[in-house]
Amino acid sequence: MQQAATYSDFDIGDTGPDLLRDSKGFESSLNSENDDKDEGMDQPEIELGQKSGIDQSSLSLRLDGTGIEQIVITIDDFSFDVLTAGPSTGIPVLLLHGFPNTNYQWRAQITALANAGFSVFAPNQRGYSSGARPEGVGSYSSGKLVEDIRGIVDALNWEAFHLIGHDWGAFIAWEFAGIYPDRLLTLIPISVPHPEAFALALADPNGVQADMSSYVEFFRQVGSTNAFLADDAALLKSIYESAGLTAKEMEPYLEVLGLEEALDSALNWYRANDFSPPLDQITNRRSTTPDISVPTMYIWSTQDTALGEQAAELTENFVSGEYKYEVFEGVNHWISEVAPEELNTLILDFLAEQVERID
Repeated sequence: MQQAATYSDFDIGDTGPDLLRDSKGFESSLNSENDDKDEGMDQPEIELGQKSGIDQSSLSLRLDGTGIEQIVITIDDFSFDVLTAGPSTGIPVLLLHGFPNTNYQWRAQITALANAGFSVFAPNQRGYSSGARPEGVGSYSSGKLVEDIRGIVDALNWEAFHLIGHDWGAFIAWEFAGIYPDRLLTLIPISVPHPEAFALALADPNGVQADMSSYVEFFRQVGSTNAFLADDAALLKSIYESAGLTAKEMEPYLEVLGLEEALDSALNWYRANDFSPPLDQITNRRSTTPDISVPTMYIWSTQDTALGEQAAELTENFVSGEYKYEVFEGVNHWISEVAPEELNTLILDFLAEQVERID
């Protein structure tokens, strides 16, 4: 298995908003070993450019004065909406959002990381970006979602970077770390445990995870999209309200997921992937995600109603590298929203520890 990257392994190079402002496009050779890709993602040409003609949406207005910029990264036929901040020479950090969020969920972390000197990028992922919304459930398999991330970081010319993900973003972060450990400096998954730990907890007849995850079957139904959007998106809004978000705070999310095509694509992530596959008698595992060799800090919160303690505690068994487990007491699933200062401190301290250890 490949070893995790270290700061000294690579010249991280010139990245960040300045590169995007100045670049008119360049070519990058994508690895060809993964055949689980869309036809539109085969070509090696990658263009980068600043998003033009952005409307004064709720997102734009709420980001005004924060130092966070909106850009678009175009990879072949897909264009990803991205929030970015920080110096172009900073060590790169990629943030992956969950459901029913967008990259807006990271606003407090983007600012904190940028102020600490990191070059920070947070894309709206496949289905959430209007320019990266292919049709069909099969277009949202985890393999394709992982390859989107590889395409983005290749476009940014990042040899190695820090990867942080929450909810679905954490699931994809675990998968990316298992496939491409040499590309990562550190891994910080939030809420969602290692896929093997999650699969074991789901399969445990004496556990509670299966009941906690029962909502997934509803999400997978074809009619769930319309159900979420009925009565002025009452059901979708209720999820944001349960996190304590005000009507103003949920506006940037509703601008994206209040659209039927966007919400349906986001729900396709659930429809296309199996969290509890049968036990493989050869590997004696349920998932195909390898043990993680990257320095990892996994964060879980005690009031998470979707993800239980069993899988959280099992996760350490599937991290072969340096591992840190942090628990937020009395905090719900929406950690980046409801405990931003505590989360920022934890992230920055962990990244600082890694720098000190390598130095």
